Amino acid sequence: MKKRLNLILILIGVVCLLLVYRLYYLSIKSNTYYEQLSKQNYIKKVYQAPSRGLIKDRNGVALAINELGFSISIKPHLRSYKNKHILEELVNTIVRYFPDFEKDKLIKKYNKLDSPYKHDFVKIIDYIAYDKFFDKYTLFNSLDNLKVESAVKRNYPFKKVAAHIIGYVGKASRKDIDANPISRYSGIIGKNGLEKYYNNILQGKLGYKKVKVNALNKELEVLEEKDVTIDNNITTTIDIKLEQYIHDIFDQKAGAVIVMNVKNGEILAAASFPEFDNNVFVNGISYKEWDDLQNDINKPFTNKITNGMYPPGSVWKMGVALGLLENGISKNFKVNCTGTYEFANRKFRCWKKDGHGIVDFVKAIRESCDDFFYKASQKVGINKISETMAKFGFGEKTGVDQMYEFIGINPNEAWKRKKYNRAWFTGETLISSIGQGSVLVTPMQIARYTSFLATDRLATPHFYKKAYKEPTKVDIDPENLKLVQKGMYEVANDKHGTAYWHLRGINPKIKVAAKTGTAQVIGIDQDVKKRVHEKDLEYLKRSHAWLTTYGPFNNPQYAVTILVEHGGHGGSAAGEITTKIYNKLIELGYIKVN
Repeated sequence: MKKRLNLILILIGVVCLLLVYRLYYLSIKSNTYYEQLSKQNYIKKVYQAPSRGLIKDRNGVALAINELGFSISIKPHLRSYKNKHILEELVNTIVRYFPDFEKDKLIKKYNKLDSPYKHDFVKIIDYIAYDKFFDKYTLFNSLDNLKVESAVKRNYPFKKVAAHIIGYVGKASRKDIDANPISRYSGIIGKNGLEKYYNNILQGKLGYKKVKVNALNKELEVLEEKDVTIDNNITTTIDIKLEQYIHDIFDQKAGAVIVMNVKNGEILAAASFPEFDNNVFVNGISYKEWDDLQNDINKPFTNKITNGMYPPGSVWKMGVALGLLENGISKNFKVNCTGTYEFANRKFRCWKKDGHGIVDFVKAIRESCDDFFYKASQKVGINKISETMAKFGFGEKTGVDQMYEFIGINPNEAWKRKKYNRAWFTGETLISSIGQGSVLVTPMQIARYTSFLATDRLATPHFYKKAYKEPTKVDIDPENLKLVQKGMYEVANDKHGTAYWHLRGINPKIKVAAKTGTAQVIGIDQDVKKRVHEKDLEYLKRSHAWLTTYGPFNNPQYAVTILVEHGGHGGSAAGEITTKIYNKLIELGYIKVN
């Protein structure tokens, strides 16, 4: 009996000790925790996102702006049976004045966003244009349980023009918010182009205010406040007048155009065709619009300037010529082009069926003789040629301020071994020497390389003025470069040049250096003796047409690179466009004519 009593007393003592400890924990030790928790109950930190920064052209013209309007939010906790009629009356009023919105969808959105723990108003309409809402503002602002606030919507005034470069914004996804907390408050984030590349600048920095609120979440006092960032605009290197002009004269073709300052890498204009209106993504794209864009064989969604990879064809030859000269081939090297070069039981044909006769470096570039490069490249080998081409930026990113830039392919023996685990054959060197085979480039790489050919320096192309980097000197013998420049001059200014007649068709006001390229997209069988004319081929089997130039020749200032997909010959497809662009550069004051 005594043992039982002692056991009971011990248990009572343990319980008392536990109660004392719990009392101590709640009253003393947890005081700090509950004090902090109580502060959260009556002090609220409200964040505010700044208006998204403007994107401007080099002359201050706005390319991406914010249109003012209004948003509509409804008080939370109106989903219950008791309050359901209040919600329906508010939504009916909205739909009565703005019939573009559907009642069921607005209620569904409210029910999805509302919760027992939500204290803020539920936003059910993100944006109504200022001019549509303004005369109804007084009415809606007087309604109980409804809040009207100012709102903005991104707008691209020039619609399709420079669409791929400028890019667009969209609603921030959960993934976006996790990676970029500011987008939680702005609701939008850059999805492509400059909008995405410079999103951290354009979105600015949050402002906030700490406010004291009562149990009903009513603000009583502002305790602390910090303004939002307002210095979040960016000025680009683009001239929208030139961009608009190029949009007009490209005339529904597919391809790309780049106008680049050869001295500092500024992109004055760049376009990927076909273009699309960025506003459709901000306003909400329909299923039909999406399908039409997705199924277009010319791939309007692809930014061909940096993400289109093409065989360069003959515009590759200037770099190969430098690779030959830099690796032991004499400036006086010549071949006798008969139209066909037989090697390893295969015929390697020149584009000119009857051949070019005796050909040296200048003539090989001027008249784009394939046979010259077949025979000379065999003597040097692919590895040395590839090494030289790498100096001009091939096989790597140009560094341009656009998203997801492709690097192309600058092939050599190691590349093939790594990719296919196979040996390289000399026949592949011959094909690569004329920009075919495994060679792939982007239009931006060709524009950058053309600027090097004009200046002997490799600039970093850029669209944001503050992104300038000092051009790098390339280790190339100046005399070798002069020889290549002479060949390019004769392409445009000698009657035998492949671009001569096409560049002179509409009264050019300056002399330029040029190189044409016809890049095959399908192979030609060995037993085919007579080639089919490009115009007679099916569209998707026609060669891509290149024309890359710089000018004025005696004082290079701009490179103009044009790719016309399935355009056939570079001169005929792009010659007139090129001349018009240079004449426009003069008209706009970028090139001075004495």
